[in-house]
Amino acid sequence: MDVSDILASQISKHKSILVEKDVPLDTDVGFLTVTDPSVVDKESYDHDREAYLQSTARDGIQHLLAALFSLPTLPSPEGPLAQLPPPTTQLPRAKPLPKPKPPTKWQRFARAKGISSQRRDKKIWDDERQAWVPRWGWRGKNRDEETQWLHEVPANADADHDPSKEARVARKERTAKNERQRLQNVARAQQGRTTATATGTQVDRKRDINRTLATTRMSTASMGKFDRVLDGEKKLRGVKRKFDPIEKSVDAEKSANLALIKQIGNGAPGGSSLKKVKRDGLDSESGGNGGAGGVVNVRKAVRFASGGQGAAALARKSVVGSGSDGRQKRRGKR
Repeated sequence: MDVSDILASQISKHKSILVEKDVPLDTDVGFLTVTDPSVVDKESYDHDREAYLQSTARDGIQHLLAALFSLPTLPSPEGPLAQLPPPTTQLPRAKPLPKPKPPTKWQRFARAKGISSQRRDKKIWDDERQAWVPRWGWRGKNRDEETQWLHEVPANADADHDPSKEARVARKERTAKNERQRLQNVARAQQGRTTATATGTQVDRKRDINRTLATTRMSTASMGKFDRVLDGEKKLRGVKRKFDPIEKSVDAEKSANLALIKQIGNGAPGGSSLKKVKRDGLDSESGGNGGAGGVVNVRKAVRFASGGQGAAALARKSVVGSGSDGRQKRRGKR
């Protein structure tokens, strides 16, 4: 039985694992990426776009798999693992480069004087112990004067002189001095990053001080008009009042009057009903006949009629007056 035709048809269905192109593919096995720099075949793309894209993707994947199978492998319980090489494609950074730290005061001084800075090692050789010991910290070389068993005492020292304690205090002072210098370097660097107009906390602090000063200057009865002005004190900046021009057109004057009547009448924006009620209430309390339909302030009327004694005294007075008039009328009838 001849099966050559069947084998040929099966082989024709499967493409070769070897990808051959006029322009070689760019493969980065470290990132598992393949780039096809060849020009797009416009005729094939327009004829059958889906088939063209599938063929291009198949060639790229086949080329990547061939490169993976050529890498060295490591055995593992899950099977052989390929050792990926380092990536060759340079990707952009997700974040910007860190800004260099500003130089400290000593670094600027050393640069100006031409002093080469040499970083000291963290450990130092101890001849007595015959070993490398830390320069600072626990069991450090800087604590030898505190822990040594023999101290030299000056001739003019006090009776309670403690050399170990003095060495410990001197070490603490050096540590505090270094910390103070570090904080000064941080503050100096912070000032260097700010602009000439001083931003951040300094601006907020200056604004608060100016606001407090303006409040205190306006807290007098004359609102600071007759206060003594200090040397170098600036004039307060207020909101300038804007006045309408004296001569206006007829249309402008008519529209202004209509807007005012609308605000007073039906509580339009700019003259709400709450403002109208408050205005009417003030007019009524003033005792005038023009406010709130001519309503008189009752409390003021009672205080005026009773001579300042109140409503109770006015009521007693009215009761006594009505009783005396009745007795006089009854006497007259007899």
